[in-house]
Amino acid sequence: QVQLVESGGGLVQAGGSLRLSCAASGRTFSSYAMGWFRQAPGKDREFVAFITGSGSSTYYADSLKGRFTISRDNAKNTGYLQMNSLNPEDTAVYYCAAGSRIAPPAVASTYNYWGQGTQVTVSS
Repeated sequence: QVQLVESGGGLVQAGGSLRLSCAASGRTFSSYAMGWFRQAPGKDREFVAFITGSGSSTYYADSLKGRFTISRDNAKNTGYLQMNSLNPEDTAVYYCAAGSRIAPPAVASTYNYWGQGTQVTVSS
């Protein structure tokens, strides 16, 4: 069992940056791949980024590549999402998710564990 808690969301102006954190319980965090998703009001949940358990491989939504960076620190049981050059279209609730067998990484249903989400609002 893994429990995930996101933090770091908030209100930021367009062009600004935020770093989201995802703190995981348990001693086997490195056994789980991790992903970030987001959901804007009235829209479906959208894949953002994925990272393997070791952190050696990452994968991004094409539309976000170059602005967002996913990383993890297994010694701290924490994952991160660095978001740069934010624009109002990035406004959403951001969720982290984890699972032991993720295939394909962009499909939400393949993840076993989810956090409660953190709100990111980008003002114009």
